[in-house]
Amino acid sequence: MRTGSYDLIIVGGGLGGAALARAMAARGARVLVVEREHRFKDRVRGEWLAPWGLAEARELGIHDLLLSTCGHRLPGWDTYLMGMQVGARDFLESTPQRLPSLGLYHPALQEVLLQAAEDAGAQVQRGAAVRALTPGMPPRVVVEHDGSVSERSARLVAGADGRTSMVRTWGRFRVRRDPERVLICGVLFDDMTPPRQDAAHIAFHPSIGQAAYLFPQGAGRVRAYLVLPHDAPHRLQGDADVPRFIEECARTNFAPELYRGARAAGPLASFNAADTWVDHPYADGIALMGDAAASSDPTFGQGLSLTLRDVRVLRDCLLSDHDWDAAANAYAAAHDRHYGVLHAVNDWFAELFLATGPAADERRDRALIAAAQDPTRMPDHQFSGPDLPCDAHTYARLFGGD
Repeated sequence: MRTGSYDLIIVGGGLGGAALARAMAARGARVLVVEREHRFKDRVRGEWLAPWGLAEARELGIHDLLLSTCGHRLPGWDTYLMGMQVGARDFLESTPQRLPSLGLYHPALQEVLLQAAEDAGAQVQRGAAVRALTPGMPPRVVVEHDGSVSERSARLVAGADGRTSMVRTWGRFRVRRDPERVLICGVLFDDMTPPRQDAAHIAFHPSIGQAAYLFPQGAGRVRAYLVLPHDAPHRLQGDADVPRFIEECARTNFAPELYRGARAAGPLASFNAADTWVDHPYADGIALMGDAAASSDPTFGQGLSLTLRDVRVLRDCLLSDHDWDAAANAYAAAHDRHYGVLHAVNDWFAELFLATGPAADERRDRALIAAAQDPTRMPDHQFSGPDLPCDAHTYARLFGGD
């Protein structure tokens, strides 16, 4: 068995893995990326980057790359409640970052960043599989690629292999999970004309616990999502369920005319949206990032931004401390803070917009009336980031209890 050593081995060449590989290789680190896919394919996942996430991309030096290749600018955010438009926001004027959000086609995003990592000097092995990982100092990884098997060691292994992370399993991390709350259904449409191409469109129908989303990606391409209660009698999957998907979006108060002439350009799939996470995602030479560390409820679109925050914080910690064990522990503590804030705020918004029943209606009416009189009562973490205050007072102001 061949052997080799690196500063950093990254398992997973998606957004987080590729962005970290680029960032560290550009600073002279010996980086290996192990990516199982030869070619990235469309599947249902997050394709919206919040303004605060784009600010993280700017700190990582990939802001211009995203805007010039795969990112579609969405400075607008239009909100509908029970069929009535209740908000039209301009992020360039209303967020501290003064940046738009982005709609992104995920396979293109992955290809762009993985190529950027390689251009920065990272070694990228595609069509490769990690067969074993041994925690320790140093951690060791067994990789199968092109019919040969090799054992590699590193100062640090980064698990960027998603919601079902095997790195997390090999590292013996304890996974925590929220109770089931909603299902997320998604599909990619071509030849679709949303109300505005430069805005995301979100409709809430609290009395039935549903929401619908449209995220334009340019040239008539739109990623559409539908949020259903977790105990909905139907789980939408496959081409045959696309008409039902459109019907449920109409029930949520998006006009059926929006979908007329649109054609599904990718698979329709549904999955449970409950958060899964690891407390302190570092141990024994293994750091988790992105969905492997914390998979945020996609209802609130924080996944891509959280991943880039993980990358930026881990990069900064590794570059500032020669002791990478101490650096990765510092990263894990910071991750727990920024993920914890967004986890809490996402729960508040689920309570506000998706909870059903008379008590939920009363609480929602009180909160929305209070926010109409004083918009600062509405937390802005989902657009402006997790560094805003998040405490009992923030919660009380949201629900009109102060």
